[in-house]
Amino acid sequence: MDNVKEGSDLLVALSDGMADAVEKAGASVVRVNGRRRRPASGVVYARNAVLTASHVLEREEDLSVVTGDGRTLPARFAGRDPSSDLAVLAVEGLEVEAATTAEGEPRIGQLALAVGSPGRGEGPRASLGVVSSVGGPMRTWRGPRLERYIQTDATPYPGFSGGPLVDARGNVLGIMTMGIARGAALAIPAGLAWRVARTIEERGSVKRGYLGILSQPVQLPDGQRLGLTQGGGLLVVGVEEGSPAARGGLIIGDILATLDGQPVEDTEDLLVLLTGERVRKEVPVKVVRGGELRELRVTVGERG
Repeated sequence: MDNVKEGSDLLVALSDGMADAVEKAGASVVRVNGRRRRPASGVVYARNAVLTASHVLEREEDLSVVTGDGRTLPARFAGRDPSSDLAVLAVEGLEVEAATTAEGEPRIGQLALAVGSPGRGEGPRASLGVVSSVGGPMRTWRGPRLERYIQTDATPYPGFSGGPLVDARGNVLGIMTMGIARGAALAIPAGLAWRVARTIEERGSVKRGYLGILSQPVQLPDGQRLGLTQGGGLLVVGVEEGSPAARGGLIIGDILATLDGQPVEDTEDLLVLLTGERVRKEVPVKVVRGGELRELRVTVGERG
């Protein structure tokens, strides 16, 4: 009987924890009115700023959001990034606490809750699942290349796009979207989504660059760090003909260590650096080649 009671208590604690997570996340979720049929969801990520999915905004005027306490507020379109299916709305007088992001990378198999506010006055909705996979980059059915994604088996009910995928503490793992991969529930990782949102706020759009390499992370042996501060880099396993990397002199076998003075240890580091003002500009690139550290100059291309 004691074992049965302990099991029951654990289930109750888990259930209460999930409900608390939805309550916490739901406080920062709003309904977004930006398309003809069904409203969508959005996440308050900063003061007077809402992050949502780009594809749910079929118009850029006559936009509004509905807060959890029932207020309908006009929203101004601040910009969008179709590559990541993200858009930002500016909402004066929002007075809603911003969501908190989860620490660290999502783990495959961890519990995750999809949260949305697509209804009319009944509060947030939620579904429970796990993180099925974490990966990227990937080519979307719309054409653009998505840098990173989280896949979940949590049910994305209609109107959940733009809402958060959260962990068991109610912290945001990513922004849900059904507009990138047909038939798959994906989320844009929170770290990437927040960076994109800040860039949209500042510039209205996101410039995305590329080098034209295929690469994989590798560790640098102590004897080959050659004064570098990091422990790893990106091993170049392919170079596209005529690409910025090829024109800049990168070859298969190079270990890409820094770009524009910033360390590059994995693909995400590189993707973050290949945005904004570096696009179409010549930058220094350091590579480890044949046990020596070499500096090349590469003009970052702009991805169409």
